[in-house]
Amino acid sequence: MADTSAGTVEFELVSPAKLLVSEPVEMVVIPGAEGDIGVLPGHSPLIATVRPGIIDIHEDGKVRDRIFVGGGFAEVSPNRCTVLAEEATPVDEINLATAEARLTEAREKADVADNVGAAEAARQVAIAEELVAVAKQASE
Repeated sequence: MADTSAGTVEFELVSPAKLLVSEPVEMVVIPGAEGDIGVLPGHSPLIATVRPGIIDIHEDGKVRDRIFVGGGFAEVSPNRCTVLAEEATPVDEINLATAEARLTEAREKADVADNVGAAEAARQVAIAEELVAVAKQASE
């Protein structure tokens, strides 16, 4: 059994561009495809698909950091949580106008996608829609 006496779990968030986070955290909440996943020290092993949404990093019982991810995979063990994200951006760096432009472009591409590209186009629209929702919430 893992030693959870430190009260933290090692959290890593990796995107194709770079390693965004690598640190011990009290808790991390990941947007899983089947629902949000709260990871604390001692969590049961798990591999899950990550849907577009926000990862919340908790410290002292409060959300310390919020990071938008465009999907990916998570691997959890009793003392570690690794998220391999297709894309990741801190919520405070998301610009509403840019997010809305991305959504417009994604919808235009989806409208002209052939059968082969339809699934990817729909996925890009879903990511852009979630990004706009996050940007609107952050600007309130």
